[in-house]
Amino acid sequence: MNNIKWNLLFLAILATFSIVGIGIFLGARSSVGMIVCLIILVAVMGYGFKVKKKMLDAGKL
Repeated sequence: MNNIKWNLLFLAILATFSIVGIGIFLGARSSVGMIVCLIILVAVMGYGFKVKKKMLDAGKL
């Protein structure tokens, strides 16, 4: 692995922060915050998989 795919790294970090956010809002007993973080997580993960599929199809990975 010589080069870093910065866009995929950014998406992975964003997904990690949303998972952490779910844990924080779970501890704070805020269901609205948990739901928002869960929606962000699903959106980021879905977009990340979509980008990765396009990169695989284009031969960039």
